[in-house]
Amino acid sequence: MLLDASQSQLVLVDYQARLMPAIFEAEAVLRNASRLAQLAKLLDVPAWGTEQNPSKLGENPAEIRGLCRKTLAKMHFSGVEEGLGEWLRTPAPQAPRGNARSLPKHLQKPAAPAEERNTLVVAGCEAHVCLLQTALDLLEDEFDVWVVTDACSSRTERNRDAAFDRLAGAGAELVTTEMVGFEWLRTAEHPAFREWQALIR
Repeated sequence: MLLDASQSQLVLVDYQARLMPAIFEAEAVLRNASRLAQLAKLLDVPAWGTEQNPSKLGENPAEIRGLCRKTLAKMHFSGVEEGLGEWLRTPAPQAPRGNARSLPKHLQKPAAPAEERNTLVVAGCEAHVCLLQTALDLLEDEFDVWVVTDACSSRTERNRDAAFDRLAGAGAELVTTEMVGFEWLRTAEHPAFREWQALIR
């Protein structure tokens, strides 16, 4: 099964200013998170962020924060515990207000439901804490979770790898930034292909 941009959302977990200097391979991880966020914007894939205790750990970098629709400030390690799951669910269409005489004909029928985007591409830090707990809760909430391994890390390589083992065992798909990008695009004829090429060079 390949990723489909029209069914995907991107969740970027805790790339915070005071946390990243301690993270293993932090520079590459941040670069890949930024690439994911930029491609999501090009393809109209909704992107969301989280920040763990931002008063102590700071905010996500501006280039990531600015590409997210919203950023959830949280104290729980899992963003789902503080409402992330509700952000990711497609809201039910609202019935039009007014009566048949006061509304134009095209508004008299209820709106068609928006297509669900249940495929979540998730990346972040620390892989064995906030990323792991958020992803496991999202799996429990019956989302399809794809973890972008080269855009995730922890303070140690061992903790990061243990998180990946556990996530794979729980049913998450493990992918890389380039796998996500090429699957979202599907073809070299996609209008965003050249911009994607520039991002990964």
